Amino acid sequence: MRFIKRIIVTLLVLILILVGVSYLLPGKAEVSRSITIDAPASKIFPYVNSMQETEKWSPWLSRDPETKLAYTGPDAGVGNTLTWSSEHPQVGSGIQEIVESVENQTVKTALDFGDMGTAAASFTLQPEGDQTKVTWGFESDLGMNPMMRWMGLMMDEWVGSDYERGLSNLKTVVEGQG
Repeated sequence: MRFIKRIIVTLLVLILILVGVSYLLPGKAEVSRSITIDAPASKIFPYVNSMQETEKWSPWLSRDPETKLAYTGPDAGVGNTLTWSSEHPQVGSGIQEIVESVENQTVKTALDFGDMGTAAASFTLQPEGDQTKVTWGFESDLGMNPMMRWMGLMMDEWVGSDYERGLSNLKTVVEGQG
């Protein structure tokens, strides 16, 4: 009986340590990737300023071609909203709305993943001669949830490669318009 009590006490202490350490971890998860595209910002901007246009280069839609998509609001710019739903665990369901748009410079979106939380994403277009550096960023407030803070440590690894693939797809689409 003493042995079982020691195991239970040890597990409780371990859990308390993990929870305590979680509050020392970052309260935000951030992911950012960039690519240089051989085109002016004016050629790239329409592809990031419209949820409908993201279908052409999204890194997630190829995972589940059966993803259900619905659009509301204007066709581009502030208020343009995408609602998606998929049974695929790496696609999931959610809502993304453009909340800020500065022509040929930046697009900011609000993401709502339902029970999985909310986040913000952004595209920044920075001219570099005849080319444009495109930076795709993501930020999520992890709150005081210990599990979310531990998961936040993995966000760059989980999402970073998708952002790289998406930016590569965007580069191919834009440069192919030639």
